[in-house]
Amino acid sequence: MPIYEFKCLECENIFEMLLINTNETVEMKCSKCNSKNLERVMSTTNYSVGASGGNIAPKAQTRSCSSGSCTTIDLPGYSR
Repeated sequence: MPIYEFKCLECENIFEMLLINTNETVEMKCSKCNSKNLERVMSTTNYSVGASGGNIAPKAQTRSCSSGSCTTIDLPGYSR
């Protein structure tokens, strides 16, 4: 059951939408002002990775890209 976050481009309200089924039809509108002028935003995450020495922090690398700046996050225990 994915939870998506959206930002209203009219009132800047950020809200979540839970989709139970991929075949489900949902009216996409702001929960505050009912505008349909929305954009999907990246959700923040929180996690903890255990190791023999404790938690291992992710490594973030920020660089310039065509849209301004981009960040790549390498998660411990994940290999590409």
